[in-house]
Amino acid sequence: MVELKKEAKTTRKAYSVDGADWEMLKRLASLPPEERANFRGIAGDPLPESIPFFPKTKSEQIYKGQNNTWIVLGRDRPSGRASGYINNVQAGAIDIVAGRLGAFGRAYQPKPNENQKVWADPNFAFDAARIYISQTTDIDENFGLADGKVGNSKTKSGIAIKADGVRIIAREGIKLVTRVDGYNSQGGEIAEANGIDLIATNDDEDLQPLVKGENLRDCLDRIVTHLSKLNGICDSLLTYQSSLNEALAFHTHKAPMNVVFGKLSQQMEGWETWPSENVMFSGVKTMIDHLSQTKRSLMVQKANLGAFKVKYLKKPGEKYINSRYNNTT
Repeated sequence: MVELKKEAKTTRKAYSVDGADWEMLKRLASLPPEERANFRGIAGDPLPESIPFFPKTKSEQIYKGQNNTWIVLGRDRPSGRASGYINNVQAGAIDIVAGRLGAFGRAYQPKPNENQKVWADPNFAFDAARIYISQTTDIDENFGLADGKVGNSKTKSGIAIKADGVRIIAREGIKLVTRVDGYNSQGGEIAEANGIDLIATNDDEDLQPLVKGENLRDCLDRIVTHLSKLNGICDSLLTYQSSLNEALAFHTHKAPMNVVFGKLSQQMEGWETWPSENVMFSGVKTMIDHLSQTKRSLMVQKANLGAFKVKYLKKPGEKYINSRYNNTT
């Protein structure tokens, strides 16, 4: 049965003035209805949107849109004005944010504290969508990422992309490539060859290596070949055993007899005995079973092995185990 994924629902309204500036709302309320209609966001019209206030530092250059969109040019600042490497040189950062504080974003506290401003530092947990670029940063720690096998990057350049859904789309191809240079951005020599970690749910407790498809295919192909040879060995054994069973089932003995010549008695070879009924019955039944069941099962198993190789280990196969498009080293 195919398990259907449950989509996360949102309770946010398409139009809301919660947390907006009361003075602005009063001004809008005083406008004639036909003019107020121009502030409902229809067809790109303005909206009285609640946008938190950003506590800017003197060294930051801010580009702010009307819909809680931001580009901040400054130094590494993952949260407050004393966080990260904001006091360091060579720590320039570009922070692109859409939806500061996400679903909790508002410009003012609701009643009874009317028009009390809400200030929002960068918040890598609650901000809705972000592209963060920094010359010097602790990128994994800032975003709360598991170490994995790649490790925890500290005091190095970093780029992070975070949103509810992230899609990287190429019209041709996508490459994820590591260790292209001998030195990192801080001038340190890269001694260890790191790879690529795919970590679901940010849990690296059971992180395991990826399988190389062609090697796995060759391994399984050899296993199937050895099983096929084992099938042949069993088939030969069955043939030899059937010959022995036939000989044993119908074998007879020469019955001895005594011949008397005067005072002399001599034992001589006499007539043949009848085969044992129990042995003959069991032998015939075993030979029939070998032919009707064991021999047939071996033939079916060998055919199944051939079908398995075609289905899973050959490119035209319906369930070929290797991806036809994606590769790894």
